[in-house]
Amino acid sequence: MIFFEVKNITKKFGGLAAVSNLSFKVEEGEIFGIIGPNGSGKTTVFNLISRFFPLTSGEIYFKGKRIDTVPAHKICEMGIGRTFQVVKPLRRMSVIENVMAGAFLRTSSMGKARHKAEEIIEFCGLERYTHREAKGLPIPLRKRLEIARALATEPALLMLDETCAGLNPKESEQAIDLIRRIRDRGITIIIVEHIMKVMMGISDRILAINFGSEIATGKPEEIANHPEVIKAYLGDAYA
Repeated sequence: MIFFEVKNITKKFGGLAAVSNLSFKVEEGEIFGIIGPNGSGKTTVFNLISRFFPLTSGEIYFKGKRIDTVPAHKICEMGIGRTFQVVKPLRRMSVIENVMAGAFLRTSSMGKARHKAEEIIEFCGLERYTHREAKGLPIPLRKRLEIARALATEPALLMLDETCAGLNPKESEQAIDLIRRIRDRGITIIIVEHIMKVMMGISDRILAINFGSEIATGKPEEIANHPEVIKAYLGDAYA
């Protein structure tokens, strides 16, 4: 059984195809990267998988079940979590309350939700900020909180949208370490990121897209040297 598969998905906004006939498979336990220039359709792919947008055409399967007609909250219940490019914590709630909000997907018990949240907060290195209001956190910690809240839903597949954007090199290294530790817990990851050093260093395989269509799929070193990928990022002169 294929763990996760996207088959010929297309999304049109009016006459514009943001994603066009795109297909890919993700193996259980891998970190699968998606790269592409600005506006290439990366976040739209995430929005289609999580059902923020309906497909124009195509099919999406998770653990052998078709999910492209399932409501967004059911997608999460099935075990697909995600973060967002623009982090939006529950600003007037504390860090632990934000994470508990995710934990309530799996339990109605306040005690169990709090215990789960405390465990995830420690795992994500946020224990010093447990009772801090989310609105007071700097961007790097907000991004960690976004991940923690997604982890609280107990995903089997976690989609990370530009987790390292806006971070300095040290903060990026810490984020990479966290992502690897998440994978070590048995969670499969699809990651979108603009920082090529991050993507090339962390991904098992990479899908490169442009104008919503596949350019190439392969190991990081294959993608880094692919002439069409270089052309998409740097232009004809460099390809």
